[in-house]
Amino acid sequence: MAAMAAALRGPVARFRSRTRAWTRGTRGAANAVGGQQQQQQQQSFDLLVIGGGSGGLACAKEAAQLGKKVAVADYVEPSPRGTRWGLGGTCVNVGCIPKKLMHQAALLGGMIKDAHHYGWEVTLPIQHSWKKMAEAVQNHVKSLNWGHRVQLQDRKVKYFNIKASFVNEHMVQGVDKGGKVTLLSADHIVIATGGRPRYPTQIKGAMEYGVTSDDIFWLKESPGKTLVVGASYVALECAGFLTGIGLDTTVMMRSIPLRGFDQQMSSLVTEHMESHGTRFLKGCVPSLIQKLPTGQLQVTWEDHASGKEDTGTFDTVLWAIGRVPETRNLNLEKAGVNVNPENQKIVVDAQEATSVPHIFAIGDVAEGRPELTPTAIKAGKLLAQRLFGKSSALMDYSNVPTTVFTPLEYGCVGLSEEEAVALHGQEHVEVYHAYYKPLEFTVTDRDASQCYIKMVCLREPPQLVLGLHFLGPNAGEVTQGFALGINLPKVMMDRPPQTVHLTFHFECVQMWGVICTGDADSRDPSHLLRRGGETAHLQALRPGAHCDWMLRLSHHPCQAEGTRYAM
Repeated sequence: MAAMAAALRGPVARFRSRTRAWTRGTRGAANAVGGQQQQQQQQSFDLLVIGGGSGGLACAKEAAQLGKKVAVADYVEPSPRGTRWGLGGTCVNVGCIPKKLMHQAALLGGMIKDAHHYGWEVTLPIQHSWKKMAEAVQNHVKSLNWGHRVQLQDRKVKYFNIKASFVNEHMVQGVDKGGKVTLLSADHIVIATGGRPRYPTQIKGAMEYGVTSDDIFWLKESPGKTLVVGASYVALECAGFLTGIGLDTTVMMRSIPLRGFDQQMSSLVTEHMESHGTRFLKGCVPSLIQKLPTGQLQVTWEDHASGKEDTGTFDTVLWAIGRVPETRNLNLEKAGVNVNPENQKIVVDAQEATSVPHIFAIGDVAEGRPELTPTAIKAGKLLAQRLFGKSSALMDYSNVPTTVFTPLEYGCVGLSEEEAVALHGQEHVEVYHAYYKPLEFTVTDRDASQCYIKMVCLREPPQLVLGLHFLGPNAGEVTQGFALGINLPKVMMDRPPQTVHLTFHFECVQMWGVICTGDADSRDPSHLLRRGGETAHLQALRPGAHCDWMLRLSHHPCQAEGTRYAM
């Protein structure tokens, strides 16, 4: 930061009068004003991408493939704890990639414990080395950083490791870690700077002693006993793999888990985590973090239910309370780019264009876009094709599949039940669901009480499937396949789709088959013949032997019309 301040006092001051001229004129006028010295400092491109994450890199590489002169400006400000990383953005460095690998490490621990049921002689208890896991994960991430550098070089994309900010609507100024200033201009500019974790700055000790997802994957030593504050997918995923590798883990959640996801499914996720060792402090909010002489952290929190204050001691406090877009240091006002004043995200239209027609924003930094890597990648490619490839194809942000990599994975595509009811009305929505037990769980007698499938549909013809929700092993793989057909009318499915026997997809296809071929209730399930009422109905929903494999909630004979029993 000192070097950057020196740079702003030094080289930038020499160009102050020229900057005023640039802001008044066009890019060509800016070149003329600077004279020979300025021409040496400034570089011009067809496309400049600010941000070297998944979306920005995809856009840059696609434009270069189309023969354009392209530059990428990327700079990672170290986290408050000093964590740094390379090219590739959040997903590669502090998101999807290291998260999935550590999730896999936790799953392997469970498989090793199960192995003796299948004849493997495994000495228990097993031990896990955080240091060895972290080193392997970090080495893989570094290889991806290098791979991105090579790909840009191969496509002749110019890479600048600079912190960029706007001078005017066509020009960007960047400062590198040594304080050197670079001026870049372009016909088209794409902002793809993503976001960073939010800190609760109102809590004393939060920034001094806490870490975020920017840090957890780069820790050299085990975080030990950990308090995860938040109930987002980041919070639950981190808490899940920390518990899975044997660490004492507690989640402090202010209100509901997985806000924005289907809440019945979200409750099943936390139930599974709680039953497998993760502790939950519900309705609690931290108020103070203090460092003890032992090096541990004493956390004080308020329990909103009881109104009492409580404390606990932890080795690590992980903040996972949301993310903020990286827009505040871009000087967007100098380019005339509008942001939402409430969340600082950039306002864009269907073509990803901002309030300035030749400046675009994609990925997490853009208002109203899902914060998902695949959508940013596709949006970036399509944008480059529209700008330089004579394409008119727009990104479709509806029915984007996603998966939460908690110990029992939750995959979904389309609307949650709450969203479907809000959009179409309770009387127009029909929900199909089923519990199931994966074959892999049978020999080991694993708990499958939260393995669950749910399909949200329109009741009226053509009875579109509005949303699919799957909780179980390999949820991401299952959801990915069914996302392809989520909008197909049921009347178009004259027979159930085929699948591989004894896979997790098989469970979904059975449900799809029931939906396509008729009402499961017509089989006169045994629990209805016994007139068991609500108790028998709920029991039938759980794994076990009964005829009613799948129940159609809205028309089920053993419940009153419009009534939904809690499970």
